[in-house]
Order: sequence, then structure tokens, then C-alpha cells
Amino acid sequence: VQLQASGGGLVQAGGSLRLACAASGRTFSSFAMGWFRQAPGKERELVAAISLSGVYIYYADSVKGRFTISRDNAKNTVFLQMNSLNPEDTAVYYCAKGRGIAAGTLPGQYDYWGQGTQVTVSS
Repeated sequence: VQLQASGGGLVQAGGSLRLACAASGRTFSSFAMGWFRQAPGKERELVAAISLSGVYIYYADSVKGRFTISRDNAKNTVFLQMNSLNPEDTAVYYCAKGRGIAAGTLPGQYDYWGQGTQVTVSS
């Protein structure tokens, strides 16, 4: 499985970005997917996760109401729409494939990772 993340960049506080993660290899629609982020000096944290069906979705408290995760199984792509961005959202964002169908919240529940895309929010 290969995951290719894109869509990061520099944006002013209050702005929006849409991240995309294109998957190739094994059947994309058979697994949960997640978006993590890691800021300098901090641990990697889950931002959002989505089950294989798209029915079950998890958001970190810090992004609830601002970020939306979605997936297009026909295009083997998962998205993260990020609105009302603030400087605390600055990090490298990684997409990851779940080991199973459930939307796990821990890094160990994911087995393939994309290369990361930098998101920088200026104040």
C-alpha cells in the first residue's frame, strides 16, 4: 500500500485547506483511514478517523466543528477539510491506513503511513 498526501501549505489564521490522501495497492475500501499530525517537539496525535463504510467518524476535541474527514472509495482517496484554522493547527499532517475496519484512535492501529504534508497557519 502506498499513500500520497497532498494539499498542505501556508494559510492565514481563519483560513481553510483541504488535504487529500490517495491510496494505491490493496483494496482501499476494506480499511479504516485516519489523519494524524505532529508538531515540532510534540507527539503524533490523531486528528480524525473514518471507518471503511464512512459511517463511524472520530475527531479530536481540538478540531471538532472545524475539520471534516471524508472518503471516496471509488477514487481510493480520503480527504480532510480544515476550516477556521489557527496557529495551533500548524504541523505535519499524515494520512494512515487502519489495520482493520474500525476508526482507531492510536497510531499502533495503523500500519501504512503517507509521507506527510506541512500545514502552516500564520497569525
